[in-house]
Amino acid sequence: MSFAAAMLSLPRPLLVTCVYLLLLPGCQGRILGYTNGFHYQDISNGNGHGEIYFNGIRLHVESPQSSVSATRGSTVTLPCHYHYEPELTIPRKTRVKWSWLPANTMTPQVSADAFLKETEVMVAMGSRHRSYGSFRGRVRLRRSAPGDMSLVINELQVNDTGRYRCEVIDGLEDDSVTVDLELRGVVFPYYSQKGRYHYNFFRAQKECQDQDATLATFEQLFTAWEEGLDWCNAGWLADGTVQYPITIPRDGCGGKNLAPGLRSYGERDRVLHRYDAFCFAASVKGTVYFLENTTKLNFTEAIQACSSDGSQIAKVGQLYAAWKLMGLDHCDAGWLADGSVRYPITKARANCGPSQPGVRSFGFPPQYLKFGVYCYRSMLCFNAGQIKPY
Repeated sequence: MSFAAAMLSLPRPLLVTCVYLLLLPGCQGRILGYTNGFHYQDISNGNGHGEIYFNGIRLHVESPQSSVSATRGSTVTLPCHYHYEPELTIPRKTRVKWSWLPANTMTPQVSADAFLKETEVMVAMGSRHRSYGSFRGRVRLRRSAPGDMSLVINELQVNDTGRYRCEVIDGLEDDSVTVDLELRGVVFPYYSQKGRYHYNFFRAQKECQDQDATLATFEQLFTAWEEGLDWCNAGWLADGTVQYPITIPRDGCGGKNLAPGLRSYGERDRVLHRYDAFCFAASVKGTVYFLENTTKLNFTEAIQACSSDGSQIAKVGQLYAAWKLMGLDHCDAGWLADGSVRYPITKARANCGPSQPGVRSFGFPPQYLKFGVYCYRSMLCFNAGQIKPY
């Protein structure tokens, strides 16, 4: 059927509408489509009459790394480069858009719908750029060479982790690549002084934050399991699921017949259900140290001793980060800010606990008992002595 015959076969109201649209100036053959968050002007890379010529030229966006890891507070670069095939002799106008899917919304299998949850980080065209939300003032494009659209993030924060998308747009042509950003750090189980399974999801979040940490993501717990973490109590993760890592299958921990791995209870009610927490601590901007040349101290005395030394009593997340990332090794038990007593061992030896490295715990002893103390001194030199006995 010819185009004219097809048009005449339409119902009269629809025919009138189609003819009207075709007669509008500049509307012939124009189709509304996906805009990538930008307003397109066809004349940017065309002939000025709404036509864009590519002549077989294809835009390619690539990254040499699918994932990048860094420490909290550092500057990190997420690589992204674009080029044309075949290469161009005359530069073209391009736009770049960086967006972000937070780690706590990511799952092992990311669906296409997940990209609807992406948050804008930065958009740029030429020398003009704009950053958004918590990234405002902390991000820029590296532009070290033609086609370099790598994203530089300053003062990396714990919540910056996730999947970043670099999208380059040239008129109606676009391509993108994703880069996962991970923090180097350590996962540790955390439970209440009253015993196990006392935290709903929101309390678990707060408890981790109080120890200078965050709820761990699935990826962080999985990495910790690969590195040997074995813990038979279930804990909340950042995505609202409850899981626990087992390296040695045994009764009471899923059974002997299950393979090693993460045991999952799936998503649980964030208000009603109670479990422990798996926290994630990244590097700290300061120093954790055992306070030498003191007698044994009760908890109140320990807080005052750190304050008198120009520091404050260390938090659990700070001790774990110092052990994992800075190699802190000391075979003396000491008080921490939550009222627990622990000590870090990187080189296992006699009279210092089990044969594997780790942070040894005495739990939450009565606060009148006497131990050493671990202090934390920040590079920012904030005021100490604000922690009160629990």
